[in-house]
Amino acid sequence: MEDQPLIVREQDAILEVTLNRPQKLNAINRAMAEALYAETLRFADRADLRVMLIRATGKFFSAGADLTDSTMPDHDQRSMSAFRQWYRRGAGSLHPLFDEFEAIEKPIVVAHHAACFGGALEMSLSCDFRLAAASARYALPETAIGALPGSGGTSRLTRLTGPHWARWFIMANLDMTADRALAIGLVHDVYPDAEFDERVMAFCRHLAAQPPETVAAAKLAIELTADLDRAQARNVERLANTALVFGDEHRGLFRAMLDRLRRSRR
Repeated sequence: MEDQPLIVREQDAILEVTLNRPQKLNAINRAMAEALYAETLRFADRADLRVMLIRATGKFFSAGADLTDSTMPDHDQRSMSAFRQWYRRGAGSLHPLFDEFEAIEKPIVVAHHAACFGGALEMSLSCDFRLAAASARYALPETAIGALPGSGGTSRLTRLTGPHWARWFIMANLDMTADRALAIGLVHDVYPDAEFDERVMAFCRHLAAQPPETVAAAKLAIELTADLDRAQARNVERLANTALVFGDEHRGLFRAMLDRLRRSRR
């Protein structure tokens, strides 16, 4: 199946998408990016799928964007403004895919069993949850070729970990272990290599069991409140929670909780 850029399967309301170019260190080419985008849209449209999990085969999670592929435009044939336009939404650009990850009102989990570099780390920054095996490593090596990580590697990383660690990755062009990535908030958890697959699936099943409307509202509210002042952030909470409390999901779950409490007191 190595000729397929992705391996896809569904289980327990989880859409599992596996990067499958191990001979190319899972470098993201146009075929893989387009397949990822198609699966992302399918995930968005399927109410029975609650969580999307991105993982990989081989000795790398991914070396990043495939610089030899047609995903990259010929800058000799473009003006600087045309290049920026391509960056936003041109054929082969990764920006629309990463933006879609953030826009979907369902959780997307990425699981790094090994090295995650460049564009793959930028992709991961647009996911909701990042899980690492102890052997995973992280780097943004674009500086070495005289460029910035410009598909979210600068903006999303700075927003997530602050300018302190963004300088480490981008200006100093230094890598990072999984344990240090956990310490700075780049990943949510680190699991022993031998337990990694089992722990990742357990997390995804737990996530899939959460109330979907509440999870959707939480994803939107968290993103909105991150950049608001305290008063406006509280208004977002009030609006989101009002919609939830008057909805069927909350009413059903609340009634079930009251019934359990009443039965436990008899």
